[in-house]
Amino acid sequence: MERHSRRLPVFLNLAQIRFPISAIASIAHRVAGVLLFIALPVVALMLDASLRTEAGFTAVSDLFSSPLWVVTGAVLLWALVHHVLAGVRHLLMDVGVGSELVRARASARLVLVAAPALALLILVWGLT
Repeated sequence: MERHSRRLPVFLNLAQIRFPISAIASIAHRVAGVLLFIALPVVALMLDASLRTEAGFTAVSDLFSSPLWVVTGAVLLWALVHHVLAGVRHLLMDVGVGSELVRARASARLVLVAAPALALLILVWGLT
């Protein structure tokens, strides 16, 4: 009898869970940090190769002109901009600026909108 009175586990459908906007901004901040961490050695090796010889510089610059690199660069640029903006948001909230629920939600929305917009602006400016 007592066995049935316990609460059984509930199946959670992760596709139906709605995260708060602050959680989405925080998760994106972590994803951006992981992407930057993974990309750092690759970017350092490419910088090293481009500075060693003229042939290395040519090879790296040819790599940068490929469409795949433009997409990869755009994602990494978004990761950098988002990570910086969300990091500043978290630091401000740590000192009590914007830690109220309404302002925290507004700053999360601002980061989620401003990061791709700034990344796109920097990308377009850099490609011209």
